[in-house]
Amino acid sequence: MATITLGGKPVYTTGTLPEINSKAKDFKLVAIDLSTKTMKDFEGYKLVLNIFPSVNTGVCSNSVRAFNEKASELENTKVLCISRDLPFAHEQFCGAEGLTDVVMLSDFKEAAFGIDYGLLMTNGIFDGLLSRCVIVLDKDSVVKYTEQVTEIGQEPNYEAALNAL
Repeated sequence: MATITLGGKPVYTTGTLPEINSKAKDFKLVAIDLSTKTMKDFEGYKLVLNIFPSVNTGVCSNSVRAFNEKASELENTKVLCISRDLPFAHEQFCGAEGLTDVVMLSDFKEAAFGIDYGLLMTNGIFDGLLSRCVIVLDKDSVVKYTEQVTEIGQEPNYEAALNAL
């Protein structure tokens, strides 16, 4: 269990992020077209997993915009933006913002991704949502970088994540 904070108050998660150089666990997430996506759908790509509580908050939407801006410049890399928002919210946000270079995915059905990756929050006002994290995987799905932002209201270290590619 990891401890992070929200407004200075402790928030706990279901575990800890995957270890560096470990093989990332497979996942089943829902895309904006309501199809199910797994790790196999991104086989052969380097992945940046931008994980956040809700696209409808300022810091979360900033992270999606920031990674979208960089995504088109990244060779053989996909940026997956993951939350427990409904796919409809993801689609509306990206449509309104004109974002086309990130892949929006939802863990709304079972929270299995959040549990498997140790980042589902278990208390506080965001109980049941995903904590703010970035996980970078190489083309073989090996974990090369992780960051769980210690204060939920802060943005991740974009530069460090992108340098891990």
